[in-house]
Formats: sequence, structure tokens, C-alpha cells
Amino acid sequence: MKTARVKYAVLPVCMLASALTHTSAQTLQVTPNPAMVDEAIAVRISGLEPGEHVIVRAELVDGAEQHWHSEAQFVADAQGDIDSSSQAPVDGSYKDISGPGLIWSMRSTDKHAAIYQPPRELAAQPVEFQLFRKGKLTSSVTLQQVCLAPGVQRINLQGELHGALFVPAGGGSHPGVLVVGGSEGGIAVGKAVWLAGHGYAALALAYFRYEDLPKYLEAIPLEYFGTALGWMMKRPEIEPEHIAVLGTSRGGELALQLGSLYPQFKAVVAYVPANVRYAACCGATDVPFAWTWHGQPLAYMRAPYWNSAGFGEESALMNAAISVENTKGPILMIGGEDDGVWESSRMVEEAAGRLKRAHFPYAVEVLKYAHAGHRAGLPEIIPSWHGSVSHPVSGRAMNYGGDAKGDAESSLDAIPKVLEFLRTSLEGASAASSKVAPLPDK
Repeated sequence: MKTARVKYAVLPVCMLASALTHTSAQTLQVTPNPAMVDEAIAVRISGLEPGEHVIVRAELVDGAEQHWHSEAQFVADAQGDIDSSSQAPVDGSYKDISGPGLIWSMRSTDKHAAIYQPPRELAAQPVEFQLFRKGKLTSSVTLQQVCLAPGVQRINLQGELHGALFVPAGGGSHPGVLVVGGSEGGIAVGKAVWLAGHGYAALALAYFRYEDLPKYLEAIPLEYFGTALGWMMKRPEIEPEHIAVLGTSRGGELALQLGSLYPQFKAVVAYVPANVRYAACCGATDVPFAWTWHGQPLAYMRAPYWNSAGFGEESALMNAAISVENTKGPILMIGGEDDGVWESSRMVEEAAGRLKRAHFPYAVEVLKYAHAGHRAGLPEIIPSWHGSVSHPVSGRAMNYGGDAKGDAESSLDAIPKVLEFLRTSLEGASAASSKVAPLPDK
């Protein structure tokens, strides 16, 4: 068997100095600046006339060279101040109090833009804020949204495993998280980088549509992820008794499966997952099943199993259901009640119900968001508006569902909750087991 080889590369810190220009006595600030992409910023203005109406505009150019824009009209308080974290605009792109409202409420000014694209190569995202008084631009400030925390190291895998390990700054060993993507394939770099910025050694693992891996999500051996888990447990950067698995969409389905199969995973985080195994995806696949175990295909559902009355084919459902109750640690699941891809909210409820009936001994957290879609809870504060997008593999048009406010509010709520869940779950893992369990036989 080939073993994974590694190449080391230190990534540059993607920060730039902020630019602040004053042309009058008032001040315009965005804090913090620079800000991590998961931080809620606030726009603050001082030195205005009490009760004065001003307009603040925000603009950015994303990684696909698409232009985005928002604006809000505020009224200064009795001290001549404005603070977006405590004041709602009286008009503009968003209505309620939201510190980063001018970011998530942006719409593209390009006709063909369907969704925000992050900067390439993990670069910072500049966002320019402009203050207008009586129709005239009086000051501006540029926020740098940072995707990569200072000192994070990237270790590229070569050989049997494919992906990249992101290690926090400072050396030593850290809790680990295996991060798996969904039906888009490739490696889920964004979430791994996010976790590394919060103290986790995160392995973004590719399992199809990457280098010499399968082209489609079909007949993927789950033992491959066991090999990755074993590799993580031997790395000096990772605490072997403190490893979680995290995935989104089909990756959320996968994360729940891996948690049920490998007791070495001490926590599971599943964003908008299915509670059953679905079929191969998303092109001209040679076989209909997505996953195998010990060389045998695992049962799957071809299409959503609920009908208009909420019932399905019970025998097929039972065969394809993921045995989440076998997991040896806490589980957190996130669902969007307006999910346009599949009914993630219903499926996390059903998984939670299965755990309850099984008297699952570990903590279960379910986060459901009423107006969020398939992007519910994502750990980034970015322009949330989207139109119909093309699936990166099949090319089919798809709509994630949700609205900009609902998706943004789900992220602002979920970000600290996911981080706290991982912290408490992995801290408790050492008390739950005195030694690391062996990996299952392949």
C-alpha cells in the first residue's frame, strides 16, 4: 500500500493595511479591521450633527471579478454617532440591526453573477465603505476580511491520500478535524482554514473529482476515510484522542456515516446533511451506489423518500438509513427550513428522533433556521444573495433556497455554537476514553 507523502508550504498572511481618509471632522471606522471572515464587524461614525441623515455604501470585487454593492441610510443619535451593531438603518439594503449588514446584504451589479465567489489563493477580501453627507462623499475606509489566520501552515498530501492539512500557528499538537466536502468534489479548504484559525488541525480530504481520484461520487470506499483517520492519529500536530469529523451536504451525509463506523471520531458536525445514504452523483456514473464498505455497495435512496403526505417507502428507508446511534460521541446537525436542494431540516429532525429512540448517551444538538437554505450556518460573513447556480459537476441549474437575511443570520448564530460544540466535545473526549480504539479491519 502506498503511504501519504507530504510537502510543506507556509502560506502568506492574507492581510493588507487599511486605508482611511478623512475630509472633515467626522470619522468613519470599521471594527475590527482587519477582521476574520467569520467575525461580525461594526460600522461606526462619529462627529455628525445630532439627527443628521447619512448614507453608507459598501462595495467589493469578488474572486470572479464580480462587483457587489449595498447601501444604508442611518440617522445620527443625540451625540452625533452611528453604530451599525446597535442601530438599524432607516432605509437601504437591509432593515434590522446587524453589525455586518452592509456585507451580507450586498447584491451584484453584474447581470450574470449568481453567487459570491471568494478571493483566489486564500487572499483577503477588500471591502470599501463610503460615507455620504448631503450627497457628497466625505470619507472612506477599506476593510480587509481575512480568510487565513496568521501563521497557519499547510501540509499537502501526496500518494494514497489526497488533500491538505492546515495546522494552527504555534507548534505543538492540537485537536483534529477531518473535513469532507459534498457533491462538488475537490477539497473543502474553506472550512479547514476556518477551523485552523480557531486552534484545530484540520484535514481537508478529497475523495473524488481531484487529481487521480474518481471523477464522480460513486462507489467511494469508506475505508479510504479510515486510512485518513489513521494518518491523522499518527501526526505529531494532532492529538489522537481528540478528532472530530465535519461535512456539508453530501459531506454531511458522509460525516454521519463515518461517525457511525469509526469510534475514533469523538464528535460529528453535519451541515445540511441527509439522514440516509443517497445514490451516486452527479453525472454519467457507472454504478448507482455512492458508498461501499468491505467491498460491498451500501443501500441507498434514489430520490427524497417523503411524499406530499410526509411518508415514504419504509423498507427502502430502513435499509438506507444511517445508523447514527452507533456514534461514540456528541453530534451537531444544522438544517435549513427553506433548503432548496433537499429537506435538510426534516432529515436532521429524523436523525435526532432516531437517536432519542435509541437512548443515545451523548449530547445531540440540532440547529434549524427558518429562512435559511442549503447554505445554512456557513462559517463566513459574505454577500448572502444568490440566484440560480450551475452544479459544478452535473452543470444542472440549482437553487440553494433561503434568503440573504435568513442565511446570514443562520451563520451569525451557528458560528460560535459550532466552535463551542467542538471545544466541549473534544475536551470531554479524553475523559470518555483512556486509550485510542483500534481502527476497524478493512
